[in-house]
Amino acid sequence: MTPRETVTRAVEFRRPERLPINGYGDSSDVVWVAHDEVKPPEAQGQPNVDQWLCRWGKTDAPNMGQVKGHPLEDLSKMKDHPWPDGADPRRYVNVPKLLDDLAADPVRRDKYVVTGIFMILWERMHSLHGFENCMLNLMDGNPAIEELADHILDFDLAVVRQMSRLAGSRIQGLSFTEDWGTELDVHLSPDLFRRFFLPRYRKLFAAIHDAGWHVWMHSCGKINKFLAPLIEAGCDVINMQQPRTNGIEEVGRRFAGRLCFETLCDIQKTLPAGNRRQIEAEARQLMKCWGTPYGGFILGDYGDHAAIGAEPEVKQYMLETFRRIDPWRKR
Repeated sequence: MTPRETVTRAVEFRRPERLPINGYGDSSDVVWVAHDEVKPPEAQGQPNVDQWLCRWGKTDAPNMGQVKGHPLEDLSKMKDHPWPDGADPRRYVNVPKLLDDLAADPVRRDKYVVTGIFMILWERMHSLHGFENCMLNLMDGNPAIEELADHILDFDLAVVRQMSRLAGSRIQGLSFTEDWGTELDVHLSPDLFRRFFLPRYRKLFAAIHDAGWHVWMHSCGKINKFLAPLIEAGCDVINMQQPRTNGIEEVGRRFAGRLCFETLCDIQKTLPAGNRRQIEAEARQLMKCWGTPYGGFILGDYGDHAAIGAEPEVKQYMLETFRRIDPWRKR
């Protein structure tokens, strides 16, 4: 069974022959194909300004930083904002060669191929308008916040359609980031989430499925209240990296078999501590509670070990542990 088949069967609950892995260098069953960012003239020569004109602040720590300059704090500026065009052909100039290189590489050609969109809707909304501003506008029903969301959704849909036109079945999944939780709960009420965001997710996920791809979503925090509506919208894989925050038994009891989980031992509590006995116990609990006999589990990675305070050998031990307890390989 190829890596692509292994991942696909896990996502679709069709009995993979072993645990699929996303990350960990050459061990990964997944590879990426990216499209390019196209900046407007206003952002040219400014490495800390992205294609949406969001200004990023960074410290000496090697990470992506965070948005410190919101170009649409005043939503009346939307009419003159240089919205990025998801259909711009300049974004996709390198995609055919990337796909051809994958197909010609004997190591990578049989792996599961993912493309992605960074900050797909909610994260992009508050990077443009500011978190507090978005929360206030959502609560008071300002029609301009609907317009902002739809501009972003139009971009996302155009990217999906263009990548689908170029790649088709040579890509198997689309992955995106959308942090929805704090350590304690979700940012918004489930009612507001269902009313405002769920219809847009349905539309976007349907376009991804129409391309023949799986929907892969990353979200930090305790997002438990949003898992059911995300399943309704068509999410196939959820990447959650704080399983102890989510509650391993609770999530397993409510959602195992309904959604494929891409996860690992907790990046804030377990891996930084480096206790091998705790790592093995948590790995076993995750496999038992979140996996099923038919699949539904992918071992994920947090690529920056320094950012979570975990030594490389700790992550390597976790990888080896998951492989050793792999229930599908044993079967």
